[in-house]
Amino acid sequence: MATTKTELPPMRPFTPQECDALVAVGIIADGEQQAVLAGKRLFSVDEYLEMEVACILHEDDRIELMDGKIIVMAPIGDSHVYGTDWLTMLLAPLFAGRAMVRIGGPIYLNERSAPQPDVAIVRMFRTVDEAHSRPEDVYFVIEVADSSLSYDSGAKLARYAEAGILEVWVANLRVREVTVYADPSGDDYATATIYRSGDSISPRAFPDVALAVDEFMPPATHGHDAE
Repeated sequence: MATTKTELPPMRPFTPQECDALVAVGIIADGEQQAVLAGKRLFSVDEYLEMEVACILHEDDRIELMDGKIIVMAPIGDSHVYGTDWLTMLLAPLFAGRAMVRIGGPIYLNERSAPQPDVAIVRMFRTVDEAHSRPEDVYFVIEVADSSLSYDSGAKLARYAEAGILEVWVANLRVREVTVYADPSGDDYATATIYRSGDSISPRAFPDVALAVDEFMPPATHGHDAE
C-alpha cells in the first residue's frame, strides 16, 4: 500500500517579540531571529519543550513538532472531541494493568519530531522520567480523523513508519471505518486493512483484545463538525 507523503500543515508564525524572547532564554542565538521569522530555523525536541517552559508556547496550543517545524493543527471540532472521549472510555478498562492509554501526549520519534497522536497505547511507566515515550515504547497509535484525514493518512503516517511505529489505526469519522496500518518499511506500511461495520479489530500486540468497529466508533450524530 503506497503512502502519499503529503506536505506538512502550515508552520506556526513567530512574532518579533517572541523571537526576542527565544534569544533571551537561550533557545536561539542572537542573529537567528530573521531565520525564525522566515520559517527557516528548525527546532529540536528539547528546544520545543523549552518554549513551553518559557511560556512562548502553551500546553493547549494546537501545534506539534514535525521535522523540526512547529506546525499548526486543525481546530478540534465536537465530533473529534467526542470520538476521542469515546475511545478513552472504551480502551482504558481493556488495557488496565497491561499498558498505558495516553491521550494527546507526544511520541518522541527523533530529535526533531514529537507528534501527538489522539490516542497511544504505550508500555507501562512508573516514573515521570519514563513518561517520554519513544517508538520502542509504543504498541500502537490511533488517529481520530475528520478534516485531518489527509495529514493523518499521509505525511504523519509516513513519519510514523520511518520511526518504526509498529501499528497505526486511522479512524475515519466521515465514513465510519478504521484503516489499520502495519509492517513499517521505510516511509510506508506494507499492510493496510480497512475495517467497517460488523468487523472486529485486534491489535497485534494484544491479539486477545477484540474491538468491534460498531463499538469503536462513537454513536452517529446529526450534522457534521470540522475537526
